[in-house]
Amino acid sequence: MTSPTVPGATTVRTARLDAFVAEVRAVVDRGLPPAPTAALVGERLAPHLGTPDLLLPQQCLGDPVRYRQHILHAEQDGSFSVVALVWLPGQRTPVHDHVAWCVTGVHRGQESERRYRLVPDGTTGRLVATGDVVNAEGDVCGFAPPGDIHRVRNSCRTTAISLHVYGADIARLGSSVRRVYALPADC
Repeated sequence: MTSPTVPGATTVRTARLDAFVAEVRAVVDRGLPPAPTAALVGERLAPHLGTPDLLLPQQCLGDPVRYRQHILHAEQDGSFSVVALVWLPGQRTPVHDHVAWCVTGVHRGQESERRYRLVPDGTTGRLVATGDVVNAEGDVCGFAPPGDIHRVRNSCRTTAISLHVYGADIARLGSSVRRVYALPADC
């Protein structure tokens, strides 16, 4: 199926992915605050995860150097984007937060996430780990800034693929990352 041309986005998508994009559009068009929007988008994402007809083979290809981002859709008005991240074993993000609300779901494999909070310390603040989560195929989580500082890694021995829906135009921005944090030695 052919989709509208968006700079940096895949122009060919599956019918299932097109249906999911329409579901996200209906949620975003409601104009709700970020947290309920993320929760509703997460409910729509869950049934599509793990299905063989969601992504095309080329959208499942990784990169040996770092995790790979495939922009699947960027809404023309900039209100949301859908991205597939492909992680080879051991690949990880730096500790970061986001420019907008985000929903992630594991399509294949397993991802580990360490969550942090920033505690004021008189200068720029200090990161404190608040928890570790292992997300398996089919697991969905959503969040909205502030309070979205984390690091994600592929924690399995095979390729992991996750779908991310961001409340921003990732094709234009290039990334959902707002800020990268220096990791203290004890985290």
